[in-house]
Amino acid sequence: MTELPVEVTVNGEARRAVVEPRKTLADFLREDCALTGTHLGCEHGVCGACTVIVDGVAVRSCLLFAVQADGAAVTTVEGLAEPGTLSPVQEAFREEHGLQCGFCTPGFVVSVHAFLAANPDPSPRAIREALSGNLCRCTGYQGIIRAVERAAAALADAPRS
Repeated sequence: MTELPVEVTVNGEARRAVVEPRKTLADFLREDCALTGTHLGCEHGVCGACTVIVDGVAVRSCLLFAVQADGAAVTTVEGLAEPGTLSPVQEAFREEHGLQCGFCTPGFVVSVHAFLAANPDPSPRAIREALSGNLCRCTGYQGIIRAVERAAAALADAPRS
């Protein structure tokens, strides 16, 4: 099978590889970049566990080929905060018990980052709609909803740079 070169900026770092055209972005991130925070759940784009941000938009990395991301900027859960620190969204998930087993959590956290960037003062209904694309089998969602509300408030109170 023919392989193709791909260059993607992942969490601010240029990453290059030669990949099969059928390799998904999720597999590229996990296998070629050793970033295992992006989880594969359903591999059909339904569960949201593989959500990453590509050029500012939350996408399902299991549905995107790595070659389609050539030249793009990708942010994974590992790139949301400086090493050893938590982003306001991650902190809110911790404080509000928005996770249990943790498998779906990276996808939720990345989705919420993108959501709050576009909608910094969301209504409860908007939060529920934004979360509807991510599935969790453990939490019952109440802690996740509270985490989004807490993160939105924290981001609103944060000094602007």
